[in-house]
Amino acid sequence: MSSPSVFAEATEALAAGVLGAFDGTGDAVRPARYVDDSSDPLAALAAIRVLGADVLAPHLLAGQPFLAEDAAVMAKAFDAFPAADSTEEATVAWRDWAAAQLLSVAAKDPAPHRPAPAAGTVTDSTDWRPWSVRMSQLAPLATTGLDGPVHDAARTGALPLSRGVTRSLLRRDFPTAARLVRWLAWLRYEGVELPLDPALAAEHIWLVGGAGPRTALDLVIARHLLGARPGTGEKAERT
Repeated sequence: MSSPSVFAEATEALAAGVLGAFDGTGDAVRPARYVDDSSDPLAALAAIRVLGADVLAPHLLAGQPFLAEDAAVMAKAFDAFPAADSTEEATVAWRDWAAAQLLSVAAKDPAPHRPAPAAGTVTDSTDWRPWSVRMSQLAPLATTGLDGPVHDAARTGALPLSRGVTRSLLRRDFPTAARLVRWLAWLRYEGVELPLDPALAAEHIWLVGGAGPRTALDLVIARHLLGARPGTGEKAERT
């Protein structure tokens, strides 16, 4: 049986492949091919399960191909690693909901695959510190094609999200900072006024953060969102 360390390595490798898919480099990989080429298919499925909605990012944000076999292998990953059904797993439930919703979009299947979880277990908080940590864990929801209570919380939470970015940078917690910058980039995409410039924060993390593949993926997604015209969801014209 594959060990957690093997699963972690597989997830990093898949994240690198998803990064490559954004610009069509030699490292690009689709989900089905990733599993087929893996020496440990179970670890490959676990990696797809961990990345979840972000596996679809090159297709949804950059127009890269997503085929029927890719949809099938993502569904297989959910079958192989079902989520626990408890309030303690609220963050996982929201991430699973995001993956299911975007998989429906990519597969052109109008039927929802998973109901939205209860909102309050994640979105309610009186302290911006733990709230921003939870929102960083929900960064895969910060993308196009999704909307719900978590996104409503983000819309009213630009200041605490910005505080979370600043705190994470001061602590040199660059993965958390990148995930929160991604939320700020999504808010700018939505046309929300921000107290902190996500483009500058993303550039800082890129230069000094020593980003691994998963953090780099968050930054690339943020950059794609920042390349859209604010408040429209349309790609800005290049001059």
